[in-house]
Amino acid sequence: MRNSINTLLIIDIGVIIFCLLSGNRIWLINSQIGFVTSSLVMIASIISYRNMVKDRLDLGIVVSVDNRDTIEKIEDPYDLYNKNKPMREIVQEEKRNLKKNRRSIWQITKDSKASLSFYRLGAYSLLILGFFYLNNSHKLDITSYLFSLSLPPIIVIITLIRKIR
Repeated sequence: MRNSINTLLIIDIGVIIFCLLSGNRIWLINSQIGFVTSSLVMIASIISYRNMVKDRLDLGIVVSVDNRDTIEKIEDPYDLYNKNKPMREIVQEEKRNLKKNRRSIWQITKDSKASLSFYRLGAYSLLILGFFYLNNSHKLDITSYLFSLSLPPIIVIITLIRKIR
């Protein structure tokens, strides 16, 4: 997380320097509003997802791991070609799984907490307000705005991929 934030700050400083050297004030305003709001959305999404995962781990909710490979899961999602089980047992097991996987409104609300978190809603509202400000003040340069909106997700993805390696 710190790596991503540091990288975002370094890239933002580079964007500011580029806009100042080019002498285009409109690009500077568009790039900063787009870059900062998009960065806030990315950081808020990471924080809310991290909190959701931590809460699920604290509650002991762990997803079971299936030892079949991906192609086998796609071709035979219900494991019907398993020679060890008769068809009747497989059907009864799937019925039990369907009944067990029914979720209440409370469970759905708890899982949607990450997508409706205060951080994300605040970041998205700043993004929308920034766009409306630029549009209503006739300062919107769509090229620099969209470019600066697309930079933070790309930067965060690259830093996360580099962290995995």
